Amino acid sequence: MRLIFMGYHNIGYACLQALIELCRELGDEIMAVVTHADDPRENIWFASVAKLAFANYLPVYQPADPNDPAFVAAMQALQPDLLFSCYYRHMLKPPLLNLPRLGALNLHGSLLPRYRGRCPVNWVLVQGERETGVTLHYMEAKADQGDIVAQQAIPITSEDTAVTLFARMTAAAGALFRETYPLLRTEQAPRVPQDHARASYFGGRGPADGRIDWRQPAVAVYNLMRAVTHPYPGAFTTLAGRKLLIWNGRALAAPPKDPHLPGRITAALPDEGLLVATGSGNFLITQAQWEDEPEFLGPVLATWDHLVGQKFS
Repeated sequence: MRLIFMGYHNIGYACLQALIELCRELGDEIMAVVTHADDPRENIWFASVAKLAFANYLPVYQPADPNDPAFVAAMQALQPDLLFSCYYRHMLKPPLLNLPRLGALNLHGSLLPRYRGRCPVNWVLVQGERETGVTLHYMEAKADQGDIVAQQAIPITSEDTAVTLFARMTAAAGALFRETYPLLRTEQAPRVPQDHARASYFGGRGPADGRIDWRQPAVAVYNLMRAVTHPYPGAFTTLAGRKLLIWNGRALAAPPKDPHLPGRITAALPDEGLLVATGSGNFLITQAQWEDEPEFLGPVLATWDHLVGQKFS
């Protein structure tokens, strides 16, 4: 069995590790590992697929465009039986998808057909979901719409951040690969069409999407904060033109002191932090950072009582 693996990030690393181990056991061969060159502008906090491949003496490719005809021809020459994409960021077009004899499959970070598209681990937290998962599915020209081979559900706790949830998704992805690959290689894996009527789609996210809307309920502010806190760019607000990144906090059910002014700092609580009115309830900021300055924890924030009465925007 001849394989092409395309991947990036922690999930790509976990799936490649599982595939390396399986190939050793079964006598199969990974003909190519296709990944991305790291972007120097990005916070690279995750494991390297390229380093794992090099450590296992696998050929590594980093094409700027995997759909370039010359690259497709190079992959065709490898005569692949299966192609796997695991958190590989480029969309793959039919000339590449049609190469492997037994099909091309993708590992997606949600329970498809829900949360098709980009950044599902962040979006499920922003939306306040209680469950997510990983899905292995066949790839088609349109993203995340192919038949499902296997899924693993993962509960979301109220304390989860993107990084804690992603860690559990990574473990589940590796386990799903180990369970499913032996069935795929013998053509015994299930293939279940998606219910497109249940589909939802979410686009990519950037740092600007972390802006807090204080008119939202306190729980929505909390969900945004935990979706984009470290190692992501962070939720933020502004005060007198200065950007404040909010890294931690919690929603309080008590009604705001001034329901007509969401974003107003209503109190500096000893040993806790800053209390801010929202559209419904209060949000307590317990860890924050003025842009380009050190981070501050609750006890320090509580000394910012001179900010009480001012309003975030």
